[in-house]
Amino acid sequence: MRQERKPAGGRLAWARLWLRRTLYVLGALTALLLLLVLVLRWAPPPTSSVMLQRRVEGLFREDAPPLRYQWVDLDDMSAQLPLAVIAAEDQRFPDHWGFDLESIGKALQHNGRSRRIRGASTLSQQVAKNLFLWPGRNWLRKGLEAGITVLLEVTWPKRRILEVYLNIAQFGDGVYGVGAASRHLLRTRPDRVTRSQAARLAAVLPSPRRYSAARPGPYMQERSAWIQGQMSQLGGPAFLGDLAP
Repeated sequence: MRQERKPAGGRLAWARLWLRRTLYVLGALTALLLLLVLVLRWAPPPTSSVMLQRRVEGLFREDAPPLRYQWVDLDDMSAQLPLAVIAAEDQRFPDHWGFDLESIGKALQHNGRSRRIRGASTLSQQVAKNLFLWPGRNWLRKGLEAGITVLLEVTWPKRRILEVYLNIAQFGDGVYGVGAASRHLLRTRPDRVTRSQAARLAAVLPSPRRYSAARPGPYMQERSAWIQGQMSQLGGPAFLGDLAP
């Protein structure tokens, strides 16, 4: 017995319905993201995507360390901390609009010659990724990261982007933000962190679960010294005065 085919008009109507519902869902998610970004423009994030993923990971690890996170306002931390992070991670941070095209070009040239992948993410891109997204290098995540980065640059001042970065960046195994890092790794308050201590924290950022700011080895000592040199070249804490409140 022959199976009757569905009329072309029926298939077209179903496709339109599916497309309309998809657009509704995407529109709702975009509106929710925009609302969240606007709220976090002023409110401290209670957690981040990376921290949530770490909590899930901890459910399957008996030896997982406790997750430590404590918000600290930018005005309540040593000026050496933001300066060290900018010197180590994104020296053009005050001037770019979320993407450092020069660093991206250099990273592409390097990655074309070497098996060791070199990144070129700005602090803005890292906030977008760590606060809202999941780890990985697929095109979907990178596309979302780019879109959220533009949104952050448009709606947040540079000081806010820097403040959030300093509070959600991972500085050790289970240690997030300079508040927890200062107290649990350096045994001091975030407003009393010295120049050399700030450089040690910034030095672990490429691999915070591999290197230790509390027990720095030869590589960490060398990188910390380089970061301190860059901090001097930037002009010291006065460099932060260029960031609009």
